[in-house]
Amino acid sequence: MTDRLTWLGHATVVVELGGAVLITDPLLRGRVAHLRRHAPAPDAPTHVDAVLISHLHRDHLDLRSVARIDKAVPVVVPRGGARTLRWIRRDVREVSAGDTLDLADVRISAVPAVHDGKRSPLGRPADALGYVIESRRGVYFAGDTEIFDGMAELAGLDAALVPIWGWGPRLGPGHMDPAQAAAAVALIRPRVAVPIHYGTFAPIGAAARHLNRVGDPARDFAARVAEAAPGVTVRVLAPGESLALDGA
Repeated sequence: MTDRLTWLGHATVVVELGGAVLITDPLLRGRVAHLRRHAPAPDAPTHVDAVLISHLHRDHLDLRSVARIDKAVPVVVPRGGARTLRWIRRDVREVSAGDTLDLADVRISAVPAVHDGKRSPLGRPADALGYVIESRRGVYFAGDTEIFDGMAELAGLDAALVPIWGWGPRLGPGHMDPAQAAAAVALIRPRVAVPIHYGTFAPIGAAARHLNRVGDPARDFAARVAEAAPGVTVRVLAPGESLALDGA
């Protein structure tokens, strides 16, 4: 079976690795909270072996999107996140940075992320995580994060799914812009870097204005990676587009 990455928009990626199929931070609707999607909304994958949630923000843990996925599929969340999923009655596996799980013939390692991961301004504190998924190849899904101590220890993976922006014209703490994301890639040095978390959602009624102000973060990211880590290939995917890691 071909190892493949399919970006569905925002932080949602279908990772096919070693015969397993995982989906990260599924956001499969046209609208969530005050954000509206301005790319076609994807269908839920027909087969998934595990769901990986990086943190509890509504654009990363969307309960209605998770509910579209087979209820038998385990959902991996940062420790403390199970209470948010209790009403949809899922098989929830809570993890902290440093924990590993073996699911569907892949090893999933939780790694740190620098981001406020709590559910809402009034929610309880909750960690944010990234994940390394390994079989015959290794893929890093960063979730939302800044550069963190120890990021260089992730070096040597085949692919990195790197957040390069957000959904508005400005970024707050816990995010990376294209320059910071390129600096992260220079530390990780994967074989291929795929930009995510940009260009899919914008506040209702302000999409055109915000997109014009942000410009083209993927092009900026690719140019900066070419300077900071010239040995790394950047593959920019459109929502719904796939990358076969065999030929990356």
